[in-house]
Amino acid sequence: MNGKRGARRARVLLAAKIETPGGRIDGRLRDISRKGALIECATVPPAGTEVTFVRGKTTVPARIAWAADGRVGLEFHYMIDENELLVHIGRAKEPPASPPRYEGRSAITLGMNAKERKLAKAWSVTVGLNLPERGD
Repeated sequence: MNGKRGARRARVLLAAKIETPGGRIDGRLRDISRKGALIECATVPPAGTEVTFVRGKTTVPARIAWAADGRVGLEFHYMIDENELLVHIGRAKEPPASPPRYEGRSAITLGMNAKERKLAKAWSVTVGLNLPERGD
């Protein structure tokens, strides 16, 4: 929990929009919770303005709780679903299905034919690298 907030906030950096009575404002979503969000934007509507938060397929009516220095704090009119929140934080805690393997410098020539490997070897010598020999 952060400060006096009643909902956990996830730090993110994603594109988002705020629809206001004066038009749509593009911004960056800096953090989000089930109850609200922090948006960075060039145009800052005053606190109390009724808006709609838009991020992807998520649209939530909200009120600007505070506004200052290119940032606005949104208070959603209702708590968003936990699954909707997870979409925005990218489920970062889950490992990828098959993590990429790192094979060191020998991976540089992985997938190259013999001629391409020979060119890569010649280039590496000119820039001071020593590529290991591959036995493919």
